[in-house]
Amino acid sequence: MNELTLKDLQKYIKNKDYKPDMKHAYFQKLIEEVGELAESLRKDKRMEQGVIKGTIEEELYDVLYYILAIANVHEIDLQECFHLKEELNMKKYQQ
Repeated sequence: MNELTLKDLQKYIKNKDYKPDMKHAYFQKLIEEVGELAESLRKDKRMEQGVIKGTIEEELYDVLYYILAIANVHEIDLQECFHLKEELNMKKYQQ
């Protein structure tokens, strides 16, 4: 299995679901999915025997999906942001 990068994931979501006029809807869906993640975490509902529905794993995917969609409609390269923020954190927390 090939390793996926953030760039790969972002490109996949952009090819699947790219609607710049839905910026606000993507954010609302993200908030909804974070709520569902909180519920699955509270219930400690984990994936078993390949069944993902209603689990922490499913909700983490959904949250990641909308983060990627939001980055896409704002033309943000999350992989680049990750590296820049890590550099900033290294400087900040080494002092």
